Amino acid sequence: MDIKTGELPSEGFAAAEAQITNWLIGPARRSCTPVEIVNGLVERLAGAGIPLWRVRIAQQVANPLIGAWGVVWKRSGGTELYTVPRGVLQTNAFYGSPFEHVVKTRTRFRGSLERLERGRDHEVLFELAAQGSTDYLALPVEYGDGSVQASAFTTDRPGGFREEEAALIERLMPALAAAMEPAAMRHSMASLLEVYLGTGPADRVVGGAFQRGATTEIEAAVMVTDLRGFTGLSERLSPDRLLQLLGAYFEIVVDAVRAEGGDVLKFIGDGVLALFSAEGNGRAEACARAVRSVGLAFARNSDPELRFVSAVHVGPVVYGNIGSLDRLDFTVVGPTVNYVSRLESAAKLLDKAAICSADVARSLPASMVRDLGQHQLKGIADPQTLFELTLGPVKS
Repeated sequence: MDIKTGELPSEGFAAAEAQITNWLIGPARRSCTPVEIVNGLVERLAGAGIPLWRVRIAQQVANPLIGAWGVVWKRSGGTELYTVPRGVLQTNAFYGSPFEHVVKTRTRFRGSLERLERGRDHEVLFELAAQGSTDYLALPVEYGDGSVQASAFTTDRPGGFREEEAALIERLMPALAAAMEPAAMRHSMASLLEVYLGTGPADRVVGGAFQRGATTEIEAAVMVTDLRGFTGLSERLSPDRLLQLLGAYFEIVVDAVRAEGGDVLKFIGDGVLALFSAEGNGRAEACARAVRSVGLAFARNSDPELRFVSAVHVGPVVYGNIGSLDRLDFTVVGPTVNYVSRLESAAKLLDKAAICSADVARSLPASMVRDLGQHQLKGIADPQTLFELTLGPVKS
């Protein structure tokens, strides 16, 4: 490195480029996470004398809930994963931005942040300039499937990147794509599995539990919720209003389950099946989390047309992949699941918002349950003692 200028000589840049390329297409491609790849790239570019201020690698993804995800590194704040809601890609935050240019044209975008003009330059550039950046370089990261992702590199050095620095970063893009594509595929697959299966099941599938019959028995609290009067609602409401109501209901229940560390396993018509594993913290804590999620769901419901019931039971469940030779479902089955389904039906018949089994009641403070006496449940020979969950001023 030149002591006076701080620059690497041309042969130094060539050596740095070879070293970074070999790392990207070798160890990084084989085993690194997206965060590890970005951290490693930044570390090596800094070692080559390039004064990076911020680096962002964005990934568009086929996911019904998010439009993109990515990794951002900031000199002052470290590295983090982020997600972009799907709707953002249809707003001015994306339209006209350097990332839109990169993705649509497959060409680079370079702009000084020291000479910005209102009406000409995108708002994101003004935001970066206000935070101290002086130069912006956005580059396409082209994957083997033909898709184009976007990367952005900024510096806070007065005058911005030197031409040889920008050229080095640009020459690294094919190697960066080679490293990021498999890492992004692994991350996106896990993200998509989580959308459809829930966190716990997604982790198990990613961990290898994807063969038919790959099941395990665990102890868990199982919660079922179901809308009241759904047939009447479907006849009375317009399709748009009905779907809006269903969406609000599912959002309330799912958010409540996730807030207590549970997994939503399935939407069954207007019903929700959720699981709270007893592994680790025990049966009593699993029951408590399930019941707290029930209370949270009722507390968050402010729509008078939205009325639902909930039931909780605890016991062993068979958890894993069940299905035919060419169609699998990751779910739970067993007597515990059958029993909680019967409880949910009983809640409607008894006109109670939330009930639980005797097994759950024994795990809760006496103030949280009220004995409803014995009742006959469909398919169960002996009468069963049922309990109402006294969750405060819940909507029934």
